[in-house]
Amino acid sequence: MSNSPEDDNVHPAANGQRDEGDRRGYAGDRRGKHGLAAYAGDRRKKDDFHAHTGGGVDDDHLHAYVDDRLDDEAREAIDEHFARHPDQAARARAWAQDAGALREELDDLPLPAFNPALDPAAIRAGQAARLRSRWAIAASLVLCLGLGTVGGWQARDWQGTGTSLRTLPMSDAIAAYKLMVVDRSAPVDFDGPSVGDMQAWLVRNVGASAKLPDLSAAGFQPRGGRLFATEGGAAAMVLYQDAAGHTLSFYVRPPESPQRLLPAGQRADGGLVARYGTRQGLLFAVVGPQASLGETAVSRALDEQT
Repeated sequence: MSNSPEDDNVHPAANGQRDEGDRRGYAGDRRGKHGLAAYAGDRRKKDDFHAHTGGGVDDDHLHAYVDDRLDDEAREAIDEHFARHPDQAARARAWAQDAGALREELDDLPLPAFNPALDPAAIRAGQAARLRSRWAIAASLVLCLGLGTVGGWQARDWQGTGTSLRTLPMSDAIAAYKLMVVDRSAPVDFDGPSVGDMQAWLVRNVGASAKLPDLSAAGFQPRGGRLFATEGGAAAMVLYQDAAGHTLSFYVRPPESPQRLLPAGQRADGGLVARYGTRQGLLFAVVGPQASLGETAVSRALDEQT
């Protein structure tokens, strides 16, 4: 059955109302769908949180909750969990109270005074200095090994010519002088800023009975030192210089055995002279050019102290 034209025009307002209602219903449906999507998203976030925590709240999340380091979704999820588990909620409140009390007590404490030794730059500098010291000791051992090798060949030559080592006392002191002063192939490994520092370094490495000679009356001051290894133990050589740049050395070491002590004496080796002897159980030698070691002031100072 077909509609007449009259039927089409009978209720135009009704048609318009129906169309408007349809549009409103559609919009409502759209808003409802969007609200459900947002709700579903929130639920997924909470479900993800519960899945991550196994349905409970571990200590990491509990600490983050107390310190207020959680986002809104995670915090809301924990609040819902606390609503179902009041014992854990009480635990969180107790933690929060403890944290607050601790902060209040720490706020009243003064900051500690600055300690230069704890400065990172100072710590790095100390580590670098210790590393350089280890390398210096290793270099000294290699150097001493080389000196021992050279000394062994020299001893072989001396034995071949009928010369005894007993007639060449403190040859290691002269060899060390040539190495450091004449050839300049080995630097000092300790540069003491004062006589007291050099004396402390000498005692620390050779022994309490080791004592630097005072050559200040002749114009010579200790400038630096180097360690060597010998059969009897550590040996040390301290370099002295005057204002004109002349260099003397003081070499001291333990004897090979307590029975092998040296009487005071002097010998020449090329252009060098060595004055040697025994002092407080240690063997020593002062080595330098004839012109420097033969000066009256130097000889007098050595005579008084050795």
